[in-house]
Amino acid sequence: MEGEEAEELTTWCRETVPKVFRIVSTRLPQRELVSLLLVSPWIYRTLASYPSLWLAIDFRERSNAGNLLISALSLPRYQHVKQVNLEFAQDIEEKHLELVKSKCSSTLQNLESLNLNGCQKISDKGIEAITSVCPKLKVFSIYWNVRVTDSGIRSLVKNCKHINDLNLSGCKNISDKSLRFVADHYPEIEFLNLTRCVKLTDSGLQQILLSCSSLQSLNLYALSSLSDDTYKSISLLSHLKFLDLCGAQNLSNEGVFSIAKCHSLVSLNLTWCIRVTDAGVIAIAEGCTSLDFLSLFGIVGVSDKCLEALSRSCSDKLTTLDVNGCIGIKKRSRNDLLQLFPHLKCFKVHS
Repeated sequence: MEGEEAEELTTWCRETVPKVFRIVSTRLPQRELVSLLLVSPWIYRTLASYPSLWLAIDFRERSNAGNLLISALSLPRYQHVKQVNLEFAQDIEEKHLELVKSKCSSTLQNLESLNLNGCQKISDKGIEAITSVCPKLKVFSIYWNVRVTDSGIRSLVKNCKHINDLNLSGCKNISDKSLRFVADHYPEIEFLNLTRCVKLTDSGLQQILLSCSSLQSLNLYALSSLSDDTYKSISLLSHLKFLDLCGAQNLSNEGVFSIAKCHSLVSLNLTWCIRVTDAGVIAIAEGCTSLDFLSLFGIVGVSDKCLEALSRSCSDKLTTLDVNGCIGIKKRSRNDLLQLFPHLKCFKVHS
């Protein structure tokens, strides 16, 4: 009897485990799948044979990430890696990226996505090293890095010709020069995040808006010095779906009228856009009828009139509406809100 049970177990491991993990491997994050390699020899052999497992390296928030990256890229199994995530990874420095360039350059020839968010020890020199061996890079993110300057962005556009998603959020030392590089080299870019890039001016943004007509997502959060003329030029982005203008203190109704021409907008953040009034929001309601998310947080110049306009034009799509601090908009019960917006899931109103 024991022999039969042992044989059944062996058959289960050889036949059932591979089938189960073939399904599991399509549903779990790559990082969790790698952890499963240590569970048993059967699972190791099953998962290790899947090429898709080795298309990503995820050392997000890991310590000793620099050395781990070099070790991983030295393994033949990662020779076709497409994604590297080092977001807030610890112990990664420029020397590691230079070693990657000198020792593992062939491994990154197919890399498409590189996340260096929060890697604050990396500067222009590191960007030049790593991008020089990633010719197929499409997604590059270096959020919250105050060491990167225009020189690093120049290296990026020189080495990587196919970027369509660029996150420079919090890179406070880049200037309009970087935007000119982006405008000149990435006219087809679709996603651009310039949050808190405080040295940027109207001149740089105007070049982006004139050259990058394929933009679907533009984040200008906390760029309070831009003028209304720049906001008016946003109307050139006919494919725009996501727009964040939180803190745009100079945005007037005239600028909002132009933004309302972006008929594909799905998400619009007008938090603390204090010069906007009902007229501007009504224009948005009538022009952007596909809105799913809208924030009017902190705008005291709007009233129930704009809410009624949004209900008339956007009620079949709007799921999130933030009017916290909008003292001209009265409180409503949940049932009253659902009468105006039947699909509403999140509604924030002043207390």
